[in-house]
Amino acid sequence: MIVVAGLRPGALRMLAGVAIVGGLVAGPAHGAACSAKSGPLAVPLVELYTSEGCSSCPPADRWLSTTFTGNVAGAKAIPLAFHVDYWDRLGWTDRFGAAAFTERQYDAMRANRARFVYTPQVVVQGRDFPEWRKQAGMSALSAAGAVPARAEITLEAEPQRGSIAVKARARVLLGAERKDVALYVALADSGLASDIKAGENAGERLAHDHVVRWFRAGPSPDANGDMRWDVALPLPAEAGSASTVVAFVQNAKAGDVLQALALPLTAGCAP
Repeated sequence: MIVVAGLRPGALRMLAGVAIVGGLVAGPAHGAACSAKSGPLAVPLVELYTSEGCSSCPPADRWLSTTFTGNVAGAKAIPLAFHVDYWDRLGWTDRFGAAAFTERQYDAMRANRARFVYTPQVVVQGRDFPEWRKQAGMSALSAAGAVPARAEITLEAEPQRGSIAVKARARVLLGAERKDVALYVALADSGLASDIKAGENAGERLAHDHVVRWFRAGPSPDANGDMRWDVALPLPAEAGSASTVVAFVQNAKAGDVLQALALPLTAGCAP
């Protein structure tokens, strides 16, 4: 069944960066930088809110994996799986979960004027997207990527020791859309799995793709609509098979995503 959680008092701010797995691994001291630049059309941001402690979440996890396969460079949509932490109380602590991700889901709830959060939940361009369960949902997703982008983004990434040095640049095109906007950066990875020992999924081996390992909100636009952010993304101790840096521009209050960009850390700039 779909599990539901009500409003929480004193929710934590999501703006703090989160390293989901403790410790860092030593990558090369320096490597070749790689880069990406957004295009004229919007690239929809697809967020899945999930948990290893939720019995109804594995089908949604599989949907995300099978719908968004392979290298996401130049993809028509960018997937991110945010593992929330409110189902940890059922006896299994999701090692990919974080309070910051739960808070992001509550922010989406408020932007959508909803009364509760639930898992699994899919959010597209900041809006609740229950259509993911239906074939017709893919047409709606395609339509979300057929409109002009409202922001421009460029990314550069270079491996450092224990981290990825990222240069994120963005510009909001219209002055009227610059209020309440921020630039966000995430590090996601695929090819991860957990053997669940307790809780609703006890005895299952769950596979995960596009899992957010680090996430943080950055600067707001200046008077010209520009945002510049140099940030080091810590590498988690457990590496997956397809690390990707994702940047997006979003109105934090209304929830609208103005543009998103993915930069896979492939051969030239992988740690």
